[in-house]
Amino acid sequence: MAQSAKKSVEKSAKKSAKKSAMSVEELHRFLTAEFPQVFHADSGLSIEEVWHGGGRVRQAYQAQFIRPGGTISGPTMMALADFAMYVGLLASIGPVPLAVTTNLNINFLRKPAARDLIAECRLLKLGKRLAVGEVTIRSEGMDEPVAHVTSTYSIPRG
Repeated sequence: MAQSAKKSVEKSAKKSAKKSAMSVEELHRFLTAEFPQVFHADSGLSIEEVWHGGGRVRQAYQAQFIRPGGTISGPTMMALADFAMYVGLLASIGPVPLAVTTNLNINFLRKPAARDLIAECRLLKLGKRLAVGEVTIRSEGMDEPVAHVTSTYSIPRG
């Protein structure tokens, strides 16, 4: 293995070994208090796992998400991706309610199955003012992704 590639792998391993800034329980309490309009018992959103640099969330299947043609709507998947990115970011930097999305790009890859959606976020760059990440969305129990998202968040000062 080339020396620079070896250093990159070692650096990635050290980064992922960092402790998350917020636990699943802390994120749940924070989001329930700060964003009750989105994160509430009837939303179907749940946080499955978090780590420094990412997280995995779930959107429970609801018939109201189906659009003509029998597929889960694009806005449902976009909202899930944005939620996953926010969870991954907060898991890495702590409770910062004013961190906001500045860009979100989504590629719809295939028709999702009529079942829960799982979104996994991975931060690609975490700076002082910006975070860039990617989110992969899959239908529960399926290997192939239904959507791929890249997103940027602005992190406020202080």
